Amino acid sequence: MRTSTAYLSKEIEGINIAYRETGDPKNKTIILLHGFPASSHMYRKVLDGLSNEYHLIAPDYPGFGESDFPDPSTFTYSFDNLARVMDAFIDSFDLDNFSIMMQDYGAPIGFRIATAHPEKITAIITQNGNAYEEGLGDGWAGIRELWANRNEETENALLPYFEIEGLQWIYTHGTRNPEMVNPDCWNLDFLRLSRPNSHRANLDLFYDYKNNLKVYPKWQQYLRDHQPPVLVVWGKNDMFFPESGAEAYKRDLNLVDYHIYDTGHFALEEEGTNIIANIRSFMKSI
Repeated sequence: MRTSTAYLSKEIEGINIAYRETGDPKNKTIILLHGFPASSHMYRKVLDGLSNEYHLIAPDYPGFGESDFPDPSTFTYSFDNLARVMDAFIDSFDLDNFSIMMQDYGAPIGFRIATAHPEKITAIITQNGNAYEEGLGDGWAGIRELWANRNEETENALLPYFEIEGLQWIYTHGTRNPEMVNPDCWNLDFLRLSRPNSHRANLDLFYDYKNNLKVYPKWQQYLRDHQPPVLVVWGKNDMFFPESGAEAYKRDLNLVDYHIYDTGHFALEEEGTNIIANIRSFMKSI
């Protein structure tokens, strides 16, 4: 029997973390880790489609979605820090084991958690969640300039990503039918990115992403050593994480359940039905 999604929150290290939860906790648990510029809202189809068979938890990171937005002057917006808070959040559920679904920013957060607790990870589902340098596409050109020299000019060049047109582009670029993408996605993100200090926090994360490249080898070693079951569901037209990032997983894993879709960065928007079917089949196979 399918259960309704509950919209909950709990305090983690003084930060109110919002999350969506559905399904029977007695079933296998999947933690759903969202990307930029999104929130747990991006997993609404997965929550609805799989709640009859799985226990699903989709948190919003600090500064994202309905979670608290700590001031960047007192909270460091880095992937190490977001992963630390999310690790504590997951630990609060006292789970013996769980699977991770990750997209975009969800990958650097998810892989930090997986490498810290390999014994707890039963499977990984990656939807345009990258772990390889060859998986960084042309969309990173402006951010690479920020990495090389962070200043007012390189920061200002990235501000269009935070405007309504830029956000709409992130959601619709590479899709076959952009009219099938719910405009609530970029409109909700725009409201959150319009808050005071939001640009600063997100530019800090853009800049910190370069540190993920330094630990890609650690994540790849984790895959080789532990061989977790991995489902790849990937939008091949993603300007940030093209198909080369998906293909690279095959190098380190003996077996990969591999599905490439003719869509963009947020593949769930256009291919949700198929991806949910992929997840259901994959989870039953492990």
